[in-house]
Amino acid sequence: MTSPLIGALTAGALAAAGLLGTTAAPAHAAPPAASAHAVTPHAVTFAGTVALSDCSGSVIRTATSADTDPALVMTNGHCLETGMPGAGEVITDQPSSRSFTLLNASGGAAGTLRATKVSYATMTDTDITLYQLSSTYAQIRQRYHIEALTLSSAHPVQGEAIEVVSGYWKRTYSCAVDGFVYRLREGDWTWKDSVRYTPSCDTIGGTSGSPVVDPATGQVVAVNNTGNEDGEQCTVDNPCEVDSGGNVTVHQGTNYAEETYEIAACVAAGNRIDLTLPGCTLPRP
Repeated sequence: MTSPLIGALTAGALAAAGLLGTTAAPAHAAPPAASAHAVTPHAVTFAGTVALSDCSGSVIRTATSADTDPALVMTNGHCLETGMPGAGEVITDQPSSRSFTLLNASGGAAGTLRATKVSYATMTDTDITLYQLSSTYAQIRQRYHIEALTLSSAHPVQGEAIEVVSGYWKRTYSCAVDGFVYRLREGDWTWKDSVRYTPSCDTIGGTSGSPVVDPATGQVVAVNNTGNEDGEQCTVDNPCEVDSGGNVTVHQGTNYAEETYEIAACVAAGNRIDLTLPGCTLPRP
């Protein structure tokens, strides 16, 4: 994470930042590859991903979202344009006019989307920002012939193949879920049940907020957010793993993501974030 975590760093500075944003938190970069959104299983492309000024993101929907609902963009909490939320802080329904460059399947710019508000943002337990857009899913499809990525409602599985698709860098990283971290601690923030990548997902600054796609389903299972850059313990840009017994371990060069399956249970009719819904476990203000 930087600027707030990794975001605002330059290419050289990015290497020293743990959170993968560019002016926000953690992120990583790797050799160009194909993908971002899964149009069909095994065909992960950039369609539906977005580039922010300092991070990556994606247009997302749940299985119950209606075509007439205002679309949502997901990125990291540390990519929030007003600054990284503090530990324990939850932001809801905050006005925003942030713009996003929508990408097509090949990574080209399809058009510009604009937010009307921050529906939800936090860096507590997870690291997410959800923006509500001025456009509906139907309008995006009609104007750009691009579909939103669907959030999986299932917990990711250890060993499954994944693709990290960065709209900022227009690069894709292919690896697998190495395992899950009971608690991932970075600076003042602690995240729960984080996804640890196998080494080939060597993400860099600017990849913060990238959707993590399961190529077998084309659905989003996590959001890319950080990595340990320098081998330090639990400092900004150097997250540490904490097990249920409180034991701390550090894995320099290892990168991580936050699961997204819990978001679906908090989305009500009209794509409204309702933290009081049964089964919603996202942190509340």
